[in-house]
Amino acid sequence: MLLPALAEKILREVRGVLKEEIIVVNTDGIIVSSTSPDRVGAFHEGALQSVKKRDKRIITADDEKKLKGVKAGINLPVFFQKEVAAVIGITGDPEKVAPYGEIIRKMTELLISENFYSEQIDWQSRALEGFVFDWLQERGHGSSFIDRALMLKVDTRLDRLVFIAEFLEPEKIPSREIWQRLLSWPEKNSNDLFIRWGHDRIVALFAHHSEEHIQRLEDRVSRYYWYLDRSSGSPLSGGAGQPAASSALSRSFRQAERAVKAAKKARGLRFDKNLTLEMLMDEIKPETKLDYIKRTIGPLQQHPDVLATLKELFRQNHSLKKTAESMHIHINTLHYRLRKIEDLTGLGTGNAQQLFILYMACLLLDEHTNDH
Repeated sequence: MLLPALAEKILREVRGVLKEEIIVVNTDGIIVSSTSPDRVGAFHEGALQSVKKRDKRIITADDEKKLKGVKAGINLPVFFQKEVAAVIGITGDPEKVAPYGEIIRKMTELLISENFYSEQIDWQSRALEGFVFDWLQERGHGSSFIDRALMLKVDTRLDRLVFIAEFLEPEKIPSREIWQRLLSWPEKNSNDLFIRWGHDRIVALFAHHSEEHIQRLEDRVSRYYWYLDRSSGSPLSGGAGQPAASSALSRSFRQAERAVKAAKKARGLRFDKNLTLEMLMDEIKPETKLDYIKRTIGPLQQHPDVLATLKELFRQNHSLKKTAESMHIHINTLHYRLRKIEDLTGLGTGNAQQLFILYMACLLLDEHTNDH
């Protein structure tokens, strides 16, 4: 069935070659697109004859009186997979428009073929996206899951590592063609699965063979990350989980989510196996994090200069000299602010345990600020 959107696309392309009136007719003889909008929906008897005879039909001035809905010109059947898919009608003197006929026919057949294979790719992509989504969300591993895997040619016997790329400015990736290029990494193995996840993410399932050293796998992940960085036009963060069996792949996915979250601050690539404090922070409930902030550095939020001083102290590895220099303040002013921190929070920067409590609070506050 020739859909109206495709008929309109055909009309636009053909119109660039020929200025005469053009119609696109389906195999039932109904005009589905025309340079004269008033003809859309009308029956075209000449086109129907062309469909039935599988051959071009010259429409003469005499035919205009005999056949319903026709104008003098030429009707050309368009074939796809050896069947008539549509008819292109060109209005005008048959002798003048006939030389364009074969060019127009071939152009239209190419457009129909491209549209068909594009739809096939879209269908396969959607099917794979749905399958991977269910897989990572642990939505069943029964017989239907195996059937879908077989249909999509996915080997569920392999261990896999989940990698997430999150594009921070996805509007810079405007077209489907660019997304497709990002998913079509030249180094991609036949068992690797790459899908688009929402409007700003790519999720990749890297196949891990038992004989492959983990470092080689991580090197492949790194190369793909840098490929995305070069090719997308958008800044991005990347996070990779650890290899897991098919039945436990959701664990690798959760690890990748934790890693990409940790990577956002520096806009880089993080591997879950290298996370430390981030592991603890990821396990803490949001409401607990907010309570912790309020109980520790909550009072400092009313004193921005004091809070900024505390954060800078951590950035400068607790060096008072470097902290004062980077903030362009006198060392006495710095000491005053550090005393202020202890007065307001009850936590001193000279006590290792209390300093760690303050550091965790700053990390949680930064995370909360970035998330909102």
